[in-house]
Amino acid sequence: MSAAPKSARGSAKRGGSAQEEQEPPHSGTTHDGGQAGEQRVGLHSLKPAPGSRRPRKRIGRGEGSGTGKTSGRGQKGAGSRSGSKSRARFEGGQMPIHMRMRKLRGPHMKKSMPFEMFRTHTQPVNVSDLESRFDAGAEVTVEAMRSKGLATRKGVPVKVLAKGDLNKALTVHAHGFSKTARERIEAAGGACHTLEG
Repeated sequence: MSAAPKSARGSAKRGGSAQEEQEPPHSGTTHDGGQAGEQRVGLHSLKPAPGSRRPRKRIGRGEGSGTGKTSGRGQKGAGSRSGSKSRARFEGGQMPIHMRMRKLRGPHMKKSMPFEMFRTHTQPVNVSDLESRFDAGAEVTVEAMRSKGLATRKGVPVKVLAKGDLNKALTVHAHGFSKTARERIEAAGGACHTLEG
């Protein structure tokens, strides 16, 4: 085989470069029809919104991270030991303030506050009970309530509360009335009489 002359080889090289130069540039579109600068949306390109996720704080992985060596716990003390807890009520082992204060729990201790003498005891009767057990125009006394199965505890004052509806005119005698119960009894055409004691 005879080698091609140098002039032919040179012209072939020049022709190849010329052919490459004559090729038209790409139009900027991909094979799927999208623009080359735009990224196709799919499972491969989904990611959280910028700033919504932060990397986990890695401690004890070298001093260059800023949280190496002592891992942000300082050097000595109870806070640097394993099993340490940062509780709001913890005072380093001494008796905390909520356990040092006086225990005011009842009337049986001299250092306790006398709650019992200021505490009131009542037994409730709702207006719905009066509606179901008494006829219109009835005189509702404590004895009448007890005979109907209401306010059965003896010696305990009776207070009428506003649970339920009342559509009858009743004259109610009790030791106390809530504001709403009094309004409902009077709105139905009845009257409220407060007993002493």
